[in-house]
Amino acid sequence: MQDLWRLSAAEMASLIKSKKVSAKEAATAALARLDAVNPKINAVIDHRSEDVLAQAAAIDAAIARGEDAGPLGGVPVTVKVNIDQQGFATTNGLKLQRDAIAKSNSPVIDNLRKSGAVILGRTNCPAFSYRWFTTNLIHGDTKNPRDPGITPGGSSGGAGAAVAAGIGHIAHGTDIAGSIRYPAYACGVHGLRPTMGRIAAFNAALPERPIGPQISAVSGPLARTIGDIRIALAAMSARDYRDPWWVPAPLEGPAMPKRVAMCINPGGLDPVPEVRAAVADAGKRLERAGWIVEEIADTPPLREAADLQTKLWLGDGYEAQLEAAEREGDPGALACLRGNRAKVHPFDLPKALTRRATLTREWLAFFEQYAVLLMPVSGELPFPDQLDRKDEASFARVWHAQLPQIAIPFMGLPGLTVSTGLVGRVPVGVQLVSGRYREDLCLAAGEAVEAGGTPSAAIDPAG
Repeated sequence: MQDLWRLSAAEMASLIKSKKVSAKEAATAALARLDAVNPKINAVIDHRSEDVLAQAAAIDAAIARGEDAGPLGGVPVTVKVNIDQQGFATTNGLKLQRDAIAKSNSPVIDNLRKSGAVILGRTNCPAFSYRWFTTNLIHGDTKNPRDPGITPGGSSGGAGAAVAAGIGHIAHGTDIAGSIRYPAYACGVHGLRPTMGRIAAFNAALPERPIGPQISAVSGPLARTIGDIRIALAAMSARDYRDPWWVPAPLEGPAMPKRVAMCINPGGLDPVPEVRAAVADAGKRLERAGWIVEEIADTPPLREAADLQTKLWLGDGYEAQLEAAEREGDPGALACLRGNRAKVHPFDLPKALTRRATLTREWLAFFEQYAVLLMPVSGELPFPDQLDRKDEASFARVWHAQLPQIAIPFMGLPGLTVSTGLVGRVPVGVQLVSGRYREDLCLAAGEAVEAGGTPSAAIDPAG
């Protein structure tokens, strides 16, 4: 039982429920794994062993009393450092927020705890969660466990690195422009950006967010199996009155014909050959699993949606964001804001929101025809680490490649990254998108893609 950390969340929960393993043993194994590999990758930047073991003891006591410990009973999971966890600082990668100690839990933490999960530690993100790279001035750099020369992704880079290295069985992340989907892609795991309104969010320790993040930023899970993504989504999406955007939508929607639209070059992305090959291969896996796959030349408007989402994310309150970034002094955050200034400032919010309705309608009409859209996560394989700070051309290259990630949040749609394999030791994967509140269709297609390849497994960090 030394390698408990290698198990899926579903396997771990089953062992604990059947009393073959105690929650304390699971927590002890997770803490040992964290101690063994985290110094190499800096994925978890805050954890308290005594608190972890106390949570596990409470699960064991509940099981001893004959109570149902929940679908994640005793399973160690990590959470991102940008959500409130009582007694911990909600830093969001900022020195400016080192004293923002949460007095209460965010709905995500409460829902994970209600499902029986044991919160193992808090994972790193870039300053302000701005980038597809994970470094900041308070917690330092997170390294990709598969290859320290490539980005672990961002902004949930700590989450992706942790779950890939076997630190926890599920990781929580957030996504406004790819921040769950890209770390999953870069670290060779799976990651779901749910529909906006599916998972309740609120941080009492911080000021209310502007309207842009309110209607496009979401929390969601990263894991090594699609089955674990499914369990985590159900746990995280329970009702919480504190989020006025939360929607009580069923996790399973009406049956739809198994039709997939496959788009290899959406919005003029011009992906590299390895990415094109991954999408085509995923299409073949879906066909073998009984899905009808139709290749299409392009999707509904993607580039316009990405441009508007960039404005909604960075242009809404741009001057205030820039002033905060200057006070923080983080080079990556400043590069992100200054590099996008001409694209996002000044910003016409009413015009963007009006256009959002039109584009969303076009996309929803598309998903009346197709259950799922299959397309790239990024136009390139995971970038060399810190590429966006190299020069202006590299900055532009990064932002161009991320088009399929940035666009999807503008319509509030769900998107699932499925890891499909490796190119050398560099991960590659695909993105599955569906209509609003149809994560079930993404997951069904994702399971077919996953089953057609080599399963993702926890790894020892590369040197």
